[in-house]
Formats: sequence, C-alpha cells, structure tokens
Amino acid sequence: MKRLLSLLTGEQAGRRAPALGLFALALLCALGIGLELMNPVLALAMGAVLVALAVFAPAAPPPPASPPVFEPLLPAEVPAVRDRRVEALVAALPEPALLLTPEGEIVTANARVALAIGPARPGDPLSFLVRVPEVLDAVRAAAKDGLPRRVEFAERVPLDRWLEAHVVPLHLEPLAEARGGPDAVLLTFRDLTQQRRVEQMRADFVANASHELRTPLASLSGFIETLQGPARNDPPARERFLAIMAAQARRMSRLIDDLLSLSRIELNAHVRPETPVELGAILAHVRDTLSPLAKDRGVAIELAQEAPVSVRGDRDELIRLFENLVENALKYGADGKKVTVSLALEGPAAAPSAVVAVRDYGPGIPAEDLPRLTERFYRVDVAASREQGGTGLGLAIVKHIVVRHRGRLSIDSVPGEGSIFAVRLDALPEKEKSEEFPVA
Repeated sequence: MKRLLSLLTGEQAGRRAPALGLFALALLCALGIGLELMNPVLALAMGAVLVALAVFAPAAPPPPASPPVFEPLLPAEVPAVRDRRVEALVAALPEPALLLTPEGEIVTANARVALAIGPARPGDPLSFLVRVPEVLDAVRAAAKDGLPRRVEFAERVPLDRWLEAHVVPLHLEPLAEARGGPDAVLLTFRDLTQQRRVEQMRADFVANASHELRTPLASLSGFIETLQGPARNDPPARERFLAIMAAQARRMSRLIDDLLSLSRIELNAHVRPETPVELGAILAHVRDTLSPLAKDRGVAIELAQEAPVSVRGDRDELIRLFENLVENALKYGADGKKVTVSLALEGPAAAPSAVVAVRDYGPGIPAEDLPRLTERFYRVDVAASREQGGTGLGLAIVKHIVVRHRGRLSIDSVPGEGSIFAVRLDALPEKEKSEEFPVA
C-alpha cells in the first residue's frame, strides 16, 4: 500500500507517468462494476492485473542534466568554448588576441587582430591568417605538452615589422587536465617595431654622426690650432679663419638636425598618418618660405594647381618633403632661372592620386646617378654639394616621408634640360575632403 501511495503522490517521479495510466483503467473497471455494466469477477481480475502492472512498471529514464558552461573539446568539432564570457575576455585584451582549438582552428578574435595581422574568421585554421612556421609550431607544441611559449619574428611586407607571439595553453573545462592536455590555446601578439627601430636609430645615428662630423670637426680643430699659434697676431688671417669655422659649425648643426629628422621619420615609418591636409595650402606655404632664397639666386618659383586636393598625412612632414625638393631645385637648377611646382589629380574619381611635380630647368642629372640619389650621404658632385651647404640627407628624408605616407617618388632627368621630382599620394575623394586648414 505504501508503494501505491508513493506512486500516486509522485514520490517516484520516474514511474509516475505509466503508473497513473494503469490506475486510471483500474478505476474505470471499478466504476463499471458499480453501475452493473461489467461482470464483477471479470472486472476484479482485470483490476488485479492492472494494479500489478502499475506496481512493477519499469522506471522512465531520468531527464538529462544541465549542460556545463564549457563543453569538452572534441578534436572533430568546433569547441564549445565560444561562451560569451570567454569572448568578452578575449575582446578586452589590450593586444591582438586569438582563442584557438588545440588543433589550431580559430574560435574567436578581438578587433585588434584585424588591424595588426588581418581579418580572422572563426572556424578557419590559424595558417590562413598567420604564415609564420615558428608560430604555428609553437601552437601545436603548446597544445600537446601544455607549456607556454614565446616566439619573435619579423615581417618584411609591406613594411619591416617585428612582432612577438605569446602562446598560452588553457584548461577551460574541468576535465581537460584529466584528459591529458589543454582544451584551448590563447595566442597574443605584441608589436616590437618601435623598440627595434629605436635600437636601430641609435646605431645609425652613432655611425652616421661619427662619419659625417669627422671632417668639420677636424677642420675646426686645425683652424683653432692655427689661431692659437702662427695666426695669433694676424688680424686678416684670424677673420678669414673665423668665417670658415663659423661655416663649418653651421654645417654640423644642419647635419645633426637632418640626422634627428631622419631618425624620427624612420621611427614612425610603420604608422601611416591619417589627418586630412590640403596640399595646395602646404605648397603655397613652401613657396613663401623659400622665396628669399629664390630671390637671392634670381630664380622664380611658379605654382600651378588645377583644383584643391586633400590627402591623409602629417602636415609638418609634408612641408619638410616639399621644402627639400624645392630647395634642391633652387640650389642645383638655378641656371634655368625658374622652378615650377604643379599639383594635379590623376586616376579614377573613386580612388584618385595627388601628383606634386617639382621641375627645374638646370643642367640635369646623369642617368647613372638617378638610382642612388635617395641614399644617405650620396652626392652627384661632392664639392658642389658642400659648397651649397648640403648634408647629403635631403633626398633620403624625402624618400622616407613618401614611404611613410604610402606614396611613390619618381625622378626623371635629361642632361641639359633639367629634372622632375614627382610625388604621388592617395588623394581623398570629394566626399571625404575636410575643410581647408589655414597654414601660418
């Protein structure tokens, strides 16, 4: 009786459903006897059979337990670690980060990955995104032995970059360690480019400064010794030597300024400027700045512009770029008595290019010297360059500024007819142009 009561009250939930059905049939039989609709003996026999079936009915299987937060990772399926909390943690990391399966498939990635490496799609193998064998080997090894790893590697395209990859195996599922390995791998990247460029900048600065400063320093030392000795009481010689010493000091000052400028540009070469600037205003500023030098040399600067053109760039660096080109044209092409600076748009309207061409009408440059003009300290005529106060770094600075702005520099020259230095930069479409900024 107690067992029957437990079935009726639901104490044995697993058997309650079939038992209640059988008891309902028994009650119907009893009701049939009471209303004299059934033979009492037959009804009692049927009721006994139904009660026996209800008591000994097999229990229904228990309902499935609630699934765990992180399902175990199986090699043949995409892991269940794509929990919102895990994705939120990966998205909040300050560095580019990817969560991977032990087999190297991408589970999730934060937004910084697309900026640093490229777009990452969940379900794709890591090799679709990262093609560095050392990193792929480190991920496989960490997934196998559960030990973290660190890999440094360099990329040469489109620009030189140095990166550091950290591979950390994770045990998100409590049973992962019992199975003998991690169920996920966290891969993060750290950009070492600026650190490496600072180190290279220091080495280059020491090498270049020690080489280029040696000549003016030796000249200064020689004149100082002469003034302290034979020319001590010779006023005309003293005045002449002091003028030479002042010129050498100015040359050293220009050289140091150029070296520092070049180092700063190289330091940020991997970061493309994004500020909209109007090229016409910059070229007008350069013309006004160099007009005293042009007047001294009897050269006219002509500025031709078809329409306002805007680009994304660093205003100060672009001023330095075009100042160097126009100043070189004034110094080495003064025989033509004219320098032309033109600004025009080329290409389709959806992706136009801004072309700034600086042309002089001087003696021109020999063809064999054109490929080396942008090298550091390369001079076509060493004596003429030093006479003009050049440091040999002007065109090297121009090249690095153009590279940082993802532009192109072309040089064309015909001996006896002058030279054309053309800079091509990506122009902003009309709808993206900003208001013209006043240039002081």
